Amino acid sequence: MADLFEVRKKKVMALLEDPRYVPMKEKELAALMQVEAEDRPALKEVLESLLEEGSAVLTRRGRYIRPEKTFLVGTFSGTARGFGFVSVQGEEEDLFIPESCVHGAMPGDTVKVQVLPPRRGGRKEAEVVEILERAVVSVVGTYEQSANFGFVVPDDGRLGRDIFIPKEHRNGAEDGMKVVARIADYGDERRNPEGKIEEVLGPWDAPGVDVLSIVKGFGLPDAFGEKALNQAKRCAGEVSEADRQGRRDLRDVRMVTIDGEDAKDLDDAVSLTVKEGRYSLGVHIADVSNYVQENSALDREARERGTSVYLADRVIPMLPPLLSNGICSLNAGEDRLALSCLMEIDQSGNVTDYEIVESVIRVDRRMSYTQVKRILEDEDGALREEYREFVPMFEEMARLSGILRKKRQSRGAVDFDFPECKISLDRDGRPVEIRPYEHNVATRLIEDFMLTANETVAQHFYWLELPFVYRVHERPDWERMEKLDIFLKNFGYHLRRGREGEIHPAQLQKILNGVRGTAEESLISRLLLRSMKRAAYSVECAGHFGLAASYYCHFTSPIRRYPDLQIHRIIREFLRGRLNENRIEHYRGILPGVARQSSLAQRRADEAERETDRLKKAEYMQDHLGERYAAVISGVTARGLYVELPNTVEGLIPVSRMEEDFFLYNEENYALTGERTGKTWRLGQRISVRAVSADPFARSVEFAIDPEAD
Repeated sequence: MADLFEVRKKKVMALLEDPRYVPMKEKELAALMQVEAEDRPALKEVLESLLEEGSAVLTRRGRYIRPEKTFLVGTFSGTARGFGFVSVQGEEEDLFIPESCVHGAMPGDTVKVQVLPPRRGGRKEAEVVEILERAVVSVVGTYEQSANFGFVVPDDGRLGRDIFIPKEHRNGAEDGMKVVARIADYGDERRNPEGKIEEVLGPWDAPGVDVLSIVKGFGLPDAFGEKALNQAKRCAGEVSEADRQGRRDLRDVRMVTIDGEDAKDLDDAVSLTVKEGRYSLGVHIADVSNYVQENSALDREARERGTSVYLADRVIPMLPPLLSNGICSLNAGEDRLALSCLMEIDQSGNVTDYEIVESVIRVDRRMSYTQVKRILEDEDGALREEYREFVPMFEEMARLSGILRKKRQSRGAVDFDFPECKISLDRDGRPVEIRPYEHNVATRLIEDFMLTANETVAQHFYWLELPFVYRVHERPDWERMEKLDIFLKNFGYHLRRGREGEIHPAQLQKILNGVRGTAEESLISRLLLRSMKRAAYSVECAGHFGLAASYYCHFTSPIRRYPDLQIHRIIREFLRGRLNENRIEHYRGILPGVARQSSLAQRRADEAERETDRLKKAEYMQDHLGERYAAVISGVTARGLYVELPNTVEGLIPVSRMEEDFFLYNEENYALTGERTGKTWRLGQRISVRAVSADPFARSVEFAIDPEAD
């Protein structure tokens, strides 16, 4: 009898291991194996034995599979349409998770998945079989009240399901209010997640609540802890004589800050002199590390925040304003502590000599980008007279900026000059104007000087072979470039691979130069950017592809970026001779975590800023429905056309709002073609549109093709 049991087990095991096997339920196995009704209990016993010994596992849908060949662990990312993807380390392509196989997983969850049999010509699919770690603990959304209970409808459509709120856990929330709900029970296939209201943000239409919802949704810390605030209060209001000891005194060097008009945290100043055709450029950066000690409450909060976040109606700073706008800000006329990168630069833009020193400085003037632009580009007589003693320095700065930019371009750096958007709000937080914020001679000047200082500092510490945090940008994958190349050929451009089969950034810059001033400039620039990898922080000096730089770091913004503050500590310890073996080992231990956390924080900040801009743009367009605009097609999908207005507002023309037709989507050429009319819509095409709807909740704007356009 025992022998028969083992024979049956081997038959079932052979079936499960067959490469043609499709996961089946018990009844399906019985039918396939032609098990008679009286032998069904024996089959059930065999299956239970296989489960018990781990030779087989049961999926959440009741199907039997072999565990070691079909399980992977990864991170789940959902979509508003119900399906999702799981990224698995080491796998080139994400696994597609059909809606029926999500099984309650939420964005960011660590999940175990069962790989499903591949469909012909399709991508790899999988089913979530276990949620190992939850990423979503709290949900921001709109509270909807019923007679005896309520629901929170998440702002994030990727979460998929509403959160059930028992009446006793609504915490005073009223119907229609924005709330934060903490999940107590994640539910199952039949039950919604259940939670309780932990914070009421206010009525959805109250000023500031819309942006506050985004702040909470991204988990951005909007208040400092008491210990951190107390430490900030204890910092001196002015530089003492003891602080100046051992520092290079640069208070007699003429220098300025150049920032936006509304900037309050001024962390970089510049100075320049010219002698015998050689430039002496000083980039002076606020020495925040003097006030924020490692492992202090201030430091722990700064590390967690990672970066300051600049939203449409508020700034969430990395450091308390008492520091960032006070003793750490390089305010004109006040002594300040700094780390100065003093560089000698020749007429070709080469840094021929440099020093990195601890310094004490005093900024002479606080300038704005607009003022410097008016002095240099507009030759504003009144401003040139007001700042006559600084005008020669500004003019030399503009010349040096041009030299540095030309040198950077000659080595192949990619210069994406996208117009940023400036959203102006009224006192209630309603957008009243959206306009592109163009770069000018002043913004480029500061950018060129900061890039040069960042490269100089990175190269110096790379050759010292000391632990450091670099800003790296990897080469793009050729597969993505190849797809882009197919599209570029429609415009007469071609990407050439180098001898080692890699793309050089000069190839991309050549294309950008070729499209400059053309109708397709914005389109091709954006496609090039989307085809590149995301920059990140790393302890390895892997170079910066976009800048065509072998060495690069973030040194110039310690008030608003944690990696800058961290490397300032390393620089100061090195300059003071305190970087012994113990400290070196200490930094080798902590810097990988710093780089990883800072990269994640930067990505979170970027996403929150984009979501806020999309919210305000949709809100702005609510007051401009029915108006006509000249637009450019910025994206083509099977769903319709994405268009962008001159003021940077982007929205969708769904196929349902286009001419009554059936559209064929050409993915390679980014085009939609009407089967009946034969009309083709392509990326980069100029088009006249009407604004037909805007939904701030969904952060979306919808357009229609203007029927009255020629």
